[in-house]
Amino acid sequence: MSGSCSALSAALAEPPAGTASVATAWLCVEQPGPWGSDALRDSHLDDGLAAELSRHAEGSGVRIVLIRRPGQHADHHHAQPRQVYLASTRPGACWLESTVLTDPKQLLDLDFHAAAAGRHVGLGSRVEESLLLVCTNGRRDVCCAVRGRPVAGALAAANPGRVWETTHTGGHRFAPTAVLLPTGYLYGRVTPADGQRLLDSADVVLAGNRGRSCWSRPGQVAELAVREQHGELHPELLSVSPNGAVVTHSDGREWAVTVTEQPQPPARPASCGKSPSVPSAFVADTVVRTR
Repeated sequence: MSGSCSALSAALAEPPAGTASVATAWLCVEQPGPWGSDALRDSHLDDGLAAELSRHAEGSGVRIVLIRRPGQHADHHHAQPRQVYLASTRPGACWLESTVLTDPKQLLDLDFHAAAAGRHVGLGSRVEESLLLVCTNGRRDVCCAVRGRPVAGALAAANPGRVWETTHTGGHRFAPTAVLLPTGYLYGRVTPADGQRLLDSADVVLAGNRGRSCWSRPGQVAELAVREQHGELHPELLSVSPNGAVVTHSDGREWAVTVTEQPQPPARPASCGKSPSVPSAFVADTVVRTR
């Protein structure tokens, strides 16, 4: 088969559920200019700082992404103030904070493990409105740039300050992809109308939903399967066991979910330029209310 990875995925109706990156917190650092394939390292962010931030985040549950304002990307080398966001995505501890830093080395003072556990770490002021990050990391996969930049630009024009371009978040084949913070739901095949709905809705939008990043991938599928039965509920209402076998509502209801991993032929590239392979997907086979 030939064609871009995102076009093939869409043509084959590859299910997006259970493909979200797994992270309980997101650290978003403004970094204008070009991004390489490994954007944290391949950008104008200081090499030593990039390595130290990666080391601090490793094993913590915090995912670091670089962000920039949609539009023309000036090639800045000099020091400048940077917008920084920190989001905790856990139900019951779901929040978004922001600050502006003149020296990104201050981020090394953050308690990454506390942030990943949902504890406030004093980064800055609380942000009440949701934030949408649209992947445009074209050096990682051209689909993200070609499909993501027009979406990011249109949404940023309509929602000043709430939409950013971001580096790789996983799932290029679902481009345009986006992350909604602070809830941590990832979405695929996002149109400007889809993105506007994500920014406007207080409930969980199910169309294009790849899963909530605080859950394991089986857990992402289990949660979405229960939501499919009961509509677009508020994000804080459901919690999921680590293996996705049990989904619990805040009112005490509970569901047993059987999730299996199944091959999804035919072979296709998971990313543009990669060799074709047969992907697998987690699928909810049964959803049974137990309480």
